[in-house]
Amino acid sequence: MSERAVIAAPRDLLPALVALRRALHADAEVGLVLPRTQRRVLDALADLDLEITTGARVSSVTAVLRGGLPGPVVLLRADMDALPVVEATGLPFAGVDGAMHACGHDLHMAGLVGAARLLAARRDDLPGTVIFMFQPGEEGYAGGRIMLEEGVLDAAGERPVAAYAVHVDCTTEGGTAVTRQGPIMASASGLRVRVRGTGGHAAWPEHAIDPMPVAAEMVMAIQSFVARRVPATDPAVVSVTRISSDSAAGNVLSTTVDLEANVRTLSPQTLRLVRDELPRLLGAIGEAHGCSVDAEWVDSYPVTVNDPVETGIVLAHLDELFGAEKVVRLTQPSMASEDFAYVLEEVPGTLVFLGVRPVTIPAGEAPGMHSEGAVFDDGRLDDQAVLLAELAWRRLTR
Repeated sequence: MSERAVIAAPRDLLPALVALRRALHADAEVGLVLPRTQRRVLDALADLDLEITTGARVSSVTAVLRGGLPGPVVLLRADMDALPVVEATGLPFAGVDGAMHACGHDLHMAGLVGAARLLAARRDDLPGTVIFMFQPGEEGYAGGRIMLEEGVLDAAGERPVAAYAVHVDCTTEGGTAVTRQGPIMASASGLRVRVRGTGGHAAWPEHAIDPMPVAAEMVMAIQSFVARRVPATDPAVVSVTRISSDSAAGNVLSTTVDLEANVRTLSPQTLRLVRDELPRLLGAIGEAHGCSVDAEWVDSYPVTVNDPVETGIVLAHLDELFGAEKVVRLTQPSMASEDFAYVLEEVPGTLVFLGVRPVTIPAGEAPGMHSEGAVFDDGRLDDQAVLLAELAWRRLTR
């Protein structure tokens, strides 16, 4: 981090954040209810004289820091949940019981605790208020949306003027900041399809309506739909992630086959196109073969959109803090998704990725995010804390 940072990390900050991160990592929890994780976050904030509330429906933590000078409100966010992954890193603090912080949320929590400590130390000079949002259930549970429904944006008595989050990336060179103006991550939706035939004996398929080849045709049709109906300039990714039947024997034709597809888009118009027309196509394929088809669309996360004006200012800050050579401006958004999108639908702000690939792992060889072998350099937690604190401070003093 550049010496031009307004907020400097004290020498004892990093060891404390590393210890917190590793304790969180070793005792990871999945989903919306994370009592042990919540307890560790509350304990880490206990001495900072913050206004703290916890969620009614989820194990969230909302902490409000009121500065000594009048000013607006800024929100900083970290996610808390792990993934249902059996860790294979061999680390002495590896997760157990089939839960692993394979997406770096343990670092996110520790980094936000660090930012809270840095800003609380300068409370008297802080012109405004900071909301620290610790949210469970980012990995597909829409915990951010639930926190919005429970009033996190009103926790300080007035709405934030800006919101920021830092997401670590274990495949990107350490100390590199990555972001872009506009859409940065895709929406995520699901399509569940049930194909119904009549079942029968595998020896006499002519006496049955076999839904299995119909489902196979649907899989191929889904790929053709994306290639031929969705503009290449506004892409969608549709992946068939599950297929199963009700046949329990190798010589029995199934009566039903279930398909599930994951859908990623970057614009409302392409999302509408896939949502409206793909189920219609699959229904027509089923009808052509004498099968009935039930299709259920499952909305999930919206597109994560970095406010262009706010993010332009953030990029200038990143150039100053990290050096322009360590700031990457993405030319294209990621097709992964993020439920910070719900906050950014309500408040202008920015999601920034921070590279934390360990120096011992060469470029291109790091196990990816969500991998059972994903490893993160927590020796950069002080930089992460300073970055979050700087973004809040600079917005409040703008």
